[in-house]
Amino acid sequence: MTDSIEDLQRRMEAAASALDFEAARRLRDRITLMRGGASAAEAEQADTSGLVRQKPGAMGLGTSRQRTSPPPGWKPPPKPDLMTTGRKPK
Repeated sequence: MTDSIEDLQRRMEAAASALDFEAARRLRDRITLMRGGASAAEAEQADTSGLVRQKPGAMGLGTSRQRTSPPPGWKPPPKPDLMTTGRKPK
């Protein structure tokens, strides 16, 4: 089933006018993929739900941000001297 972009746009507008917004969203995403260079078959099979399975162990406490690792050879900067910070010279 090879749909052209114009055909998909007509189907998207029909779905939106029928208040089927989920179908319209899927068609919009297929159109975007096809305009980006994907073939019609690739655009039809692409998962555009936006849900991506996280890697095991990548999630911390209450966050989905992955942990970063410092570059090789990196050392943390020295801590400031607490006796001299925030003081103006006399």
